[in-house]
Amino acid sequence: MATFFGEVVVAPSRAGLDEEEEAREETPEDREIRREIEKKRYRQCGRLRIEVLWSCAEESLVCSRFIVAIGRNAAAFLSSFILDSVCWEVIGVVKLWNEWCRTSSTTNVLPTDSFCLFYRLIADPTVLLCQCSCYVAEDQQFQWLEKIFGSMQKKGLQVTILSTCPVADYKTQESTLTLVSPFLKALKTKEFQEQVCCPLLEQPNIVRDLPAA
Repeated sequence: MATFFGEVVVAPSRAGLDEEEEAREETPEDREIRREIEKKRYRQCGRLRIEVLWSCAEESLVCSRFIVAIGRNAAAFLSSFILDSVCWEVIGVVKLWNEWCRTSSTTNVLPTDSFCLFYRLIADPTVLLCQCSCYVAEDQQFQWLEKIFGSMQKKGLQVTILSTCPVADYKTQESTLTLVSPFLKALKTKEFQEQVCCPLLEQPNIVRDLPAA
């Protein structure tokens, strides 16, 4: 239970349930739809739904700060204000396939909008960035997180997530027509003791999809 609104808490998730347990709660129609989707994905990627490719040889990346930009707007923000210099190097990509994102079969670590890209700060190799401009399906989010964070040493790791949503989805007593946009709101965990750079997100607004995961 959250001690205050705006705190990020770990909620029960069905993402880690095995297929047999999940199948017992599905209708025959749900199972048929899920099988057809999985068949399409498996034909494209040979049952390898998500693959992380690193250019560095370390088995476990030492990381103190990890900044993840999810969505094209957040990824463009990183490109314009942080990555627009020679201080960063590409060290990894994520390959995946779903109904809205089809990455190529290449094994090279090359920048492309179809990938989630990882950058490392040359001056401080423990600072990593991730630009995730491609869509990660709901049933791929757990595997996405597991593979990426499984490659990192998580002790002392601070993770910052940047994401955007339409102003029309923002719930407030004010008229959204009078809001000055874009504007910035924050959520944080109880472990984060530093001062946040903007007001906390108000009730009853929530974060969804991959940023929430």
